[in-house]
Amino acid sequence: MRNSFKNPQRVIGCFALVVPGRSLLFTFAPGCLLVCCRLLCGSEPVDFQRDVGPILQQRCLSCHNDRDHRGGLSLQSAEMAGRGGESGAVIEPGDAESSYLLDAVIPSGGMAEMPKGEAPLGIAEVETIRRWIASGAVWPTGLELEPPVLWSLRPLIRPDVPADIAGTAEFPLRNSIDSFAAARYRDAELQSAPQADRSTLIRRLYLDITGLPPSPVAVEAFVANDHPTAYEHLVDKLLESPHYGERWGRYWLDLARYADSEGYLGDNLRPHAWVYREWVIDAINRDLPFDQFSLEQLAGDLLEKPTLEQRIATGFHRNTLRNTEAGVDLELYRTKEIIDRVNTTGMVWLGLTLGCAECHDHKNDPISQTEFYRLFAFFNNADEVGISVNRPWETAEYEQGMLFWQPAWDDILSQLGNYEQQELSDDQRSAIAKALAGDSKLVDWKSIVDLYQTKKPGWDDVKKKLDACLTSKPAAPATKSRAFAKRINDRRDTFVHIRGIYSRHGEKVQPDTPAMLPDLIHRAEQPDRLDLARWLFHKDNPLTGRVSVNQIWQRLFGQGLVSTPNDFGNKGARPTHPQLLDWLATEYRRLGWSRKAMIRLIVKSSMYRLASAKNSVPTQQNVNNLLLWRQNSYRVDAEIVRDLHLSASGLLDRTIGRRGVRPPLPDFVAEVGRSVKWPVSKGSERYRRGMYILFKRTVPFPMLMTFDAPDSAISCSQRERSNTPLQALTLLNDPEFYECARILASSMIEQHPNDPSAAIDGIYLTCLGRRPVDQERSFLMSAWRDLMRINKIESLTAKSTVENVDEEILSEQPRLASMIAVTRIVMNLDEFITRD
Repeated sequence: MRNSFKNPQRVIGCFALVVPGRSLLFTFAPGCLLVCCRLLCGSEPVDFQRDVGPILQQRCLSCHNDRDHRGGLSLQSAEMAGRGGESGAVIEPGDAESSYLLDAVIPSGGMAEMPKGEAPLGIAEVETIRRWIASGAVWPTGLELEPPVLWSLRPLIRPDVPADIAGTAEFPLRNSIDSFAAARYRDAELQSAPQADRSTLIRRLYLDITGLPPSPVAVEAFVANDHPTAYEHLVDKLLESPHYGERWGRYWLDLARYADSEGYLGDNLRPHAWVYREWVIDAINRDLPFDQFSLEQLAGDLLEKPTLEQRIATGFHRNTLRNTEAGVDLELYRTKEIIDRVNTTGMVWLGLTLGCAECHDHKNDPISQTEFYRLFAFFNNADEVGISVNRPWETAEYEQGMLFWQPAWDDILSQLGNYEQQELSDDQRSAIAKALAGDSKLVDWKSIVDLYQTKKPGWDDVKKKLDACLTSKPAAPATKSRAFAKRINDRRDTFVHIRGIYSRHGEKVQPDTPAMLPDLIHRAEQPDRLDLARWLFHKDNPLTGRVSVNQIWQRLFGQGLVSTPNDFGNKGARPTHPQLLDWLATEYRRLGWSRKAMIRLIVKSSMYRLASAKNSVPTQQNVNNLLLWRQNSYRVDAEIVRDLHLSASGLLDRTIGRRGVRPPLPDFVAEVGRSVKWPVSKGSERYRRGMYILFKRTVPFPMLMTFDAPDSAISCSQRERSNTPLQALTLLNDPEFYECARILASSMIEQHPNDPSAAIDGIYLTCLGRRPVDQERSFLMSAWRDLMRINKIESLTAKSTVENVDEEILSEQPRLASMIAVTRIVMNLDEFITRD
């Protein structure tokens, strides 16, 4: 017996059994016995073109070709393969065991070094490559392999659901997703994690679907409910929650590069940008099918008799940066806006890096510069227009404000009447009434001051009161949203920009789509944005379904089936579960592009319900979880970090939609911007969800940026998840987070005045959705006692140094201070801001 491979961890050993006419090679691998038959006498030799070429072409050439040659290696021709790569030679003819190529494709722990991030080669494929190398690695002269068609551009065909798969107690097959997953685990020799416990599942569902934590009552009711459909009912309930539209709307706003200001140095506010955000939330809540949802944003203005809401939807491409500085080259920046719209459209719906072709032909994907400007032409004749929007809540808000304002105004007017001259004419009285009833916040006194007795005692005070009251008058609703409209006059021609320079015109182009994708079908001679939007969802377009369903999957697992959601091209990652991806893409269309139906399908699977702990399968060697044998555990998004604190404390204002709000901002932050005004929102508005915080591009809210919120300069398909000391310091010292801890601690003391252990249980349930285990409870009770001792000493010191101290407050202070500290300990746990 001897070890015949370079990696002893991959293959334990092998032995050869010689029988008349042939030799059998038995190979032992971890967990299984692989039997490979090698014909030595009278066997059919390996034929490169028939046996080896197809393996290299399908499994290797997408990365290792003459154009891409990742790692410096191309396997497209004998000459290039012989040169090897950055690590040296990969093939040693006649010596398979010394060849790096063979070593790279032998799996270990369910994965192989190559193909990177994909399923390993099958046993027969590995043996074919071994025999080819051992027999001299003969490559026919002049034969060059053609790289395969990029996987994402292959026709989207619905694959059959694996039928030879059986579920287990830990991984029951609840739907087709589980069948694909189980087949993938089997092929990679992986064992799935067990299903998560019920307290974890309810918190996972709440965070994934609504972005808010479950209440302690909801958690305990769900954990105790053993009805077989309890989970399904919970899913349906959460999908009907209005907060679902907020959570999934925030994902879309990332893609839409939403912000409340223009950007660049001027960075003027867009006071009505929120109208588009409100449309997104509402559209997602009513489950507007994704194809219609997309069409209205790209071309709602071009529909026959478009509604106000469809015109608002075109605000998607109004979210580009805009330079409003005096003296700028307006045509240059108009061009930049259109280029951003092309790039965003390509990334969001096609998963392509179209921007690489702005200045030259794409270096990695089959997209020419001419094709880029054909897409540019779709947006070159759309102009921005203003549309009036009046929301019912705005009218109600105005009328309510006037109810409080009008009595004070009437009283001041009656006082003002005492100062009018004798014997005013009707025309003069009309002039006074007109001056006082205007929309201006200040009266034009110059035009009417002669009609008053300004020397009479008290005039100055009455005038001052009137001006102050008029300044506080509620503003009448006058929302002016921005939208797109087709350019009617002076239609612009579109040219290729030589080297990307907008003023250097190359050939003239017409609107059209890339040749690598299906032909564009258009209604009129000149295609428009409506044709483009419909083309995206044509049944022969292989990209939109794959890209859009990958985005949904990414939100529910922390990683997409394709880990580069903005790049489905040659430089992007290949799918970890290609069959599952294509099945989901065709299923999305079959479900009528219903986002809710797709989410419901995924979260009801056993795959979604897996435990997330890395040691949930102690013997598992595969720890990178590319094949999702367990769920992922990750920190929630920046806005949700804040929402969790506000929700746990009970401070959260759950109002849906409306204008942006301004929580308290440190003074020094406003000083860094130019003319930055930050009037703090009043009342409960300051406690609204994080997605409603006004986002000024040059001075973004610091807490959001600390936790990796996107800067909104470009479309963001996947947020970063950093882990920095500044995040820990923010959680510990931010005044708003401290306020949340104080409110929760006060509530727990009120509910359990004489039982700190019960109060700690309540804090755990509220913050983490579970009760503490004995060790955690013991630790926190010990901390509680130590804190009480310290705080009592401080209280006695205060009593001896301060006169007339309220005894009741003095006795309460140590208990409250101690419980606040305990609450802060829990709120600073990684688990509090982590989605398991």
